[in-house]
This record gives sequence, C-alpha cells and structure tokens, in this order.
Amino acid sequence: MPPGISDLRLAVVSPFVDRRHGTERALTSLLEQLSGEFHCEIHLYAERVDDLALSADGDPLPSTGSITWHTVPAVPGPHIFKFLFWMTANTILRWWHRVSRGLRFELVLSPGINCLDADVVVVHAVFCRLRELARQESMSGSRGSSHARGLHRRLYYFVLTLLERIVYSNRKTALAAVSQRTAGLLAQYFHRNDVAVIPNGIDAVQFSVPARLAMRQGARFRRKLSKEELVLLLIGNDWRAKGVPEVLAAMAKIPDLPLRLIVVGSDVATSFQQEAERLRVADRCRWESPRSDVIDFFAAADMYVSPSKEDSFGLPVAEAMACGLPVITSRFAGVSELIQNEIDGYVLSDPSNIDGLAEILRRLYDAPDLRVRIGEAAATAAQQWTWERNAVRTWELLQTVAAKRAVKAS
Repeated sequence: MPPGISDLRLAVVSPFVDRRHGTERALTSLLEQLSGEFHCEIHLYAERVDDLALSADGDPLPSTGSITWHTVPAVPGPHIFKFLFWMTANTILRWWHRVSRGLRFELVLSPGINCLDADVVVVHAVFCRLRELARQESMSGSRGSSHARGLHRRLYYFVLTLLERIVYSNRKTALAAVSQRTAGLLAQYFHRNDVAVIPNGIDAVQFSVPARLAMRQGARFRRKLSKEELVLLLIGNDWRAKGVPEVLAAMAKIPDLPLRLIVVGSDVATSFQQEAERLRVADRCRWESPRSDVIDFFAAADMYVSPSKEDSFGLPVAEAMACGLPVITSRFAGVSELIQNEIDGYVLSDPSNIDGLAEILRRLYDAPDLRVRIGEAAATAAQQWTWERNAVRTWELLQTVAAKRAVKAS
C-alpha cells in the first residue's frame, strides 16, 4: 500500500441519508463501517441526514474516523427540477469548500448518479434498463399513472440515462455493482467489463429471528391482524417494477385464503388501490409509508413477496431472510443470485406468471412446516451477508483507486 492513503479523506455525495429506504440504508451502514473500522475521514454532502452519528459542519476538521455533514441546499418543485438543482448545488458547494477552506479529498464516492466528478460510483440502479421497462409497460398500456405524472417520469428517466452514459462510460470512474446482474447491465449498456461486484449486506443485530419475534405481537396488534391471517409484505419504491400488480392478481386467484398484503414505500398509491378494488382485494391491503424501524414491518409479516421485473439488488428481501421469513422474488432481482430456489427462498423465472405465484402462495399457506423450514434456511444463509464483508471489499476498491491516483499525481 502506497504511503499516505491508509486513512482516506472521502467526499460522499447523496441527496439524503436515512434508514427508511434501501439504497440509503445501505449507504448508512457502509459509512459507519468506513469511518469506524477503516478510520476514513468522511465529508457527507447531502440535503438531509437522519439516523447517523455526525460531526457538525464547521467543527475543526477531524483527522480520521468521523462523518461530517455539509448541508446542501434544496428547493421545492417537480422532482426533475430538484434533482438538477441538487446536482449543481453539491458540485458548487464542494468547489467552494476547496477554495475557501482548502478542503481536498482523495476520492469522491457516490451511490449512483449524483455528480459528474465521482471517482467511485456504487451502482444501485441502472436507469437505462428502468427506462426500457417503462417504455414496454407504456406500450402495453399497463402503467396506470396520470398523463402528467407519466410525462414527468419519462423526462426524469431521459435525464438520468443521459447522465449515466456520461458517467458510466468514463473509464476513469471506477464502478461497483451491488449484484452480478447489475454488472451485466453495465456491460450491456456502457461496455464496462471492469466493474467490481460488491453485494449489499444486512445488519444481523437489527434483522434477526429473535428481533422479529419479540416485536411480532405488537406489530400485528397495531395493524389489527388476526392469527389466522397470512400476511404478505413488499417494501420499496416503483411498485410496478417491484411486482405489486402481480401480487394483487395472485391474491385474486386464491380468494379462499385469508391473505393480507402490506405494501411499504413512497409511491403514489392511487392507481394500485384502484387495481386492488377492481380485483376485489382492496379490503385485504394496507399501504404504509417508510419508517426507520423497518423491522416493525417484518415483525408483522409471515412472508416477503416481490416478483420484481427489475431490481439491482433487493435489500428488503435479504433483510426478510435474516428475519426468518420465507421470500419470493424473481431472477430479475440481484439478490436472487444468493438464493437457492425452494431451499432458502423462491425465485420466479417469470415474474408475470400469476398462476405460478398463486401456486407458491397456496403451497406455503397449506404447509406451515414448510414455511418454518424455508425461513430457518433463509436466516442461516443471510448470516453470511454482513456489512463488514461489504465494507472490506469497498475499502479494497477505494484503496486501489486511490493508489492509481497517487501514482498518476507523482
């Protein structure tokens, strides 16, 4: 290891950081590891930060092992406008700190497209693929959003895919993918065959069978769930891509089973609620907002179901497994690479196969012992997926990139 890079000073660029959303929860865990275990001096440029121990902006600059938040201003308005302002504002603020404070960084790290000058990007989503999927759904007439919302989504995806081509095609920018599937998409769309694959981890203390069981009674009581009801859970944004319509359709196929569905995320629920009404399952669905104590959702559930059309990883699937829940996902979710089908989870080859999904749900309902066996195997498998392992591999990548920069600068 070249001298002078054992303790890195990093600029980390992310619009917000919290534990309510998958990508941001992953970033929070990574930053805690990089600062605590690898003594990085982290300067976090973000509009909002929750659930993370911080040093105050303006304090004397620490040498190692701390996280300082530099508040990036935000503006109201449509998401596309807020995003473009964010891209500009965080770049200007970092430039100003370099000029006014002499604050320089060995590396700039970004989870996704947040700036044009990142040295390392951890790719949690490939918008070229999501845009392609949205086009297919639009042509089939399956997307239920309003015309204005659909137009805004298309414009947002256009901007993101343009920025992806600029950033991801630049071989000076090191890329880390959260799954082999994501690495394959980066090779397909941007001809990047040099991508490091670093899967997400799980917090085995927060997400565990004992933690889930300890909260189960209260979580179900607050939601007025009976012992007889089998509760399905799906967490995430872009509910169409995550497979909410398919779950609703599968529930409608088996009306004799006492299934309940909890859907968690920030999507606009109106079109999905209308679809649930049409399928006559609306009275069995709950639509909830994200929260920091994600374990509360897992505690209320009996199974996790997300027949994704596209998901770079699928962190809630892994967390559900750590909690001992049987999971159903699809081969289009990166986390499926870690699952042994019908041993510690179920991986659908075709997420649009409603009959196949309904059959698995009936099988698991009819066989409580099978649910227990699959859940126990899932919890055992998930114990290997730690944030410590994720941080070690990320640290190795950061060291490699910093060493190359040091050689070029010398």
